[in-house]
Amino acid sequence: MATKSILAIFISMYAAASAMAQAVNIDVEPGAYTIEEALQKARIMRLHGDGDKFTLRLKSGIYRLNAPVVIRPEDNGVTIVGDSKAEISGGIRIENWHREGKMWWAQVPRFNGRPLLFRQMWVNGQKADRARDVKNFDDMYRILSLNKQREEIYVPAAAVKKIAKSDGVEMVIHQMWCTANLRIKGVKMLGDSAALTFHQPESHIEFRQPWPQPMVTSDGRNSAFYLANAKALLDEKGEWWLDEKAERVYYIPRDGENMSSADVEVPTLETLVEVLGTIDNPVRNVTIDGVSFSYATWLRPSFYGHNPLQAGMYMTEAYKIRPQISRPNGDHKLDNHGWVGRPSAAVTVNHANNIHITNCTVMHCASTGIDFNENVVGGEVSRSLVEDCGGTGILVGTFGPAGHEAHQPYDPTDRRIACSGCLIANNIITNVTNEDWGTVGIGAGYVRNITIRNNEISEVSYTGISMGWGWNQQIGVMGNNRVERNLIHHYAKHMYDVAGIYTLGSQPHSFIQENTVRDIYTPSYAHDPNHWFYLYTDEGSNGITMRNNWTPSEKFLKNSNGPTNTWENNGPMVADSIKALAGVEN
Repeated sequence: MATKSILAIFISMYAAASAMAQAVNIDVEPGAYTIEEALQKARIMRLHGDGDKFTLRLKSGIYRLNAPVVIRPEDNGVTIVGDSKAEISGGIRIENWHREGKMWWAQVPRFNGRPLLFRQMWVNGQKADRARDVKNFDDMYRILSLNKQREEIYVPAAAVKKIAKSDGVEMVIHQMWCTANLRIKGVKMLGDSAALTFHQPESHIEFRQPWPQPMVTSDGRNSAFYLANAKALLDEKGEWWLDEKAERVYYIPRDGENMSSADVEVPTLETLVEVLGTIDNPVRNVTIDGVSFSYATWLRPSFYGHNPLQAGMYMTEAYKIRPQISRPNGDHKLDNHGWVGRPSAAVTVNHANNIHITNCTVMHCASTGIDFNENVVGGEVSRSLVEDCGGTGILVGTFGPAGHEAHQPYDPTDRRIACSGCLIANNIITNVTNEDWGTVGIGAGYVRNITIRNNEISEVSYTGISMGWGWNQQIGVMGNNRVERNLIHHYAKHMYDVAGIYTLGSQPHSFIQENTVRDIYTPSYAHDPNHWFYLYTDEGSNGITMRNNWTPSEKFLKNSNGPTNTWENNGPMVADSIKALAGVEN
């Protein structure tokens, strides 16, 4: 464009001769006019009465962000539609690589005037590995023992010999249904073993909470772990390491990669697009169609570690209850308290009605792909691809406010806070959960009247679909949910205590039906190699009907359930005509 005044924006208005509403198209091109400016232009035009239905048409290209795009109530009714190659990116390119032996290095550009910290890197669209001590996870060391009072974990000396004097090293430890990221504070060599201590706050949480916990067993299946983030561990092709002090990144190229021309991208923003209203003034009737989202980060583990309770929800405080306390309504005794926070997401929606995300792609992200969080009513995520995300693919529903203890019944006075009436349908979700192994393909917290149907979920580290929250049978805000005709395969890649479809809590009048679950992985380091299932109703699950779900065998678990669940015709006897309905519709 010749001048900034043109702003690469071409506005065409279509108005009937009568007083009918005006529809305005705003064409946006990368590099000349930002999406934020286009939204602001539409708001001003609406205030002047120059239109009330706006479509932002994103031309092909990469829209690199320096801050999240925020869609507000002032944008009600807007449609953002992308050409076939319109990509909203939080990535920044790293260029000018220099060879140093088998490694290459480059200066890391500053972002918004500050040193750039990142935990992921992609080369030509393929995720590189943050330098770690094992290439194959089957070769992970196992812990030897732990001292909870001293907050120490003992490991073989050979496991930490390389990094004993390195700063910034993380221990990623496999413990039951979660992994924890623990930033190593100190290494004390003790002959053929070594004692590891960790930074706060993750150290207190790790040793004070009972579930999940590092496993020390009598059968040799102690918790496995790997170490990451040290230059001393940078020894394999496809690995990288960030020298934060020098603001340099080091990388060993894979075969065929030319660092003089490679597209090396690192993420800068935790959220790319946020739909954000208020509980009394929600965003309404927004559609995002045909847009790609890529390169979102999540940095909390670098500052606070990461101690998940379940499904990626990280604990902010946790401790044991001794002696255990009894609970009403048939719930088993409670032995711990915990409070949780929620990881970031590339696309997040809060306080909104009828938000439609369709035909989109979300990929190359550190944590959650798409997140409908609080007070989202109606709307959908449909016909979209979520791929290569470190956490959950699609998440819906609150998991309780920060001050709510996770095991207590949740039934807020203002029930609007819980998501309701949302549809998640006909999406392909694959190669998600590839960094936080305890996350899930599709996760739902405290939700009601939602439908999850005809999705295909594969290559996930833990559970395919997790529905519900709260380890108790008491009726609260959840109910009338449906999980139907989903195809779930190649799951439990790294974690057990797992299922293709998993439920928690009381959900009256909910149905899980006509799903197909098959092809489970058998990781060698699972804490209990027999503790896996196709269908799993866990603590407090109540009011749920499980019927006509095809599985290769009747490997199911009903753990501390309420009295009103119904199981009908689940297993290999389900008719082929029902089985054929599972997965994405044509």
